[in-house]
Amino acid sequence: MRVGIYPGSFDPVTYGHRDIIQRASRLVDQLYVAVASNPYKQPFFEIPERIQMLEKCFEGTRNVIFDHFNGLLVTYAKEKGATVIFKGLRAFSDFENEFRMALANRELAPEVETVFLMTSHQYAYLSSSLVKEIVSLGGNLKGMVPPFVEKKLKNYIKNRRGKKF
Repeated sequence: MRVGIYPGSFDPVTYGHRDIIQRASRLVDQLYVAVASNPYKQPFFEIPERIQMLEKCFEGTRNVIFDHFNGLLVTYAKEKGATVIFKGLRAFSDFENEFRMALANRELAPEVETVFLMTSHQYAYLSSSLVKEIVSLGGNLKGMVPPFVEKKLKNYIKNRRGKKF
């Protein structure tokens, strides 16, 4: 059985993430969508909320499992028996950083390959950070996130009481 991992912060999940997850899930028997705990980012949503949003986006999908991890991605990949890590790329600027991480991961776990998937063209501009900025400024998120995610984001903004991201 071929097992893959698609890691990310997913804060929040976007249509760009959904695109990569759908395509990666066709390439493996089992795909772990792994929500990373990143101490360098201040998330809008806690990890359980992000996992719930992902699960709602993929109700009825059989070979996708939603999980979270702390620490090194390759350690998590080994624990899950994964042989491939999927990374989505939007632009060349993404590639430079992801390429360095892929080389480091190969050094740490040569049995785990990194596969880069180009995002579909309509999502090339899209990032969770951009989504958070737009919603914070009162913009429309149509075509960027599922409607239930937009609602959660707007509720977050309404209730955050002066917090900054």
